[in-house]
Amino acid sequence: MPFVYVVQSKTTDRFYVGVTADLKERLIWHIDYNKNEGFTKKGIPWEYYFTLEVENMTIALKIERHIKRMKSRVYIQNLVKYPEISMKLLEKYS
Repeated sequence: MPFVYVVQSKTTDRFYVGVTADLKERLIWHIDYNKNEGFTKKGIPWEYYFTLEVENMTIALKIERHIKRMKSRVYIQNLVKYPEISMKLLEKYS
């Protein structure tokens, strides 16, 4: 099952939103300075802030786009603070 995830940088305090089928391997990639060549390389080390398991990759990508379009730190924090937001996202995009 795929996941929508948000990682938070311990050094820059920034968030990154993504989708993966394997949470463990994806975090390893984000924190490995030699493998990571993208945006998240600057923020190493990262830790999971929020995860949401979904039915399929299509739904995961829609929810990821929704979160990214919000462009809001507060929205991401509210995903953790108010679990009902996650349920509404699952209902909307399923």
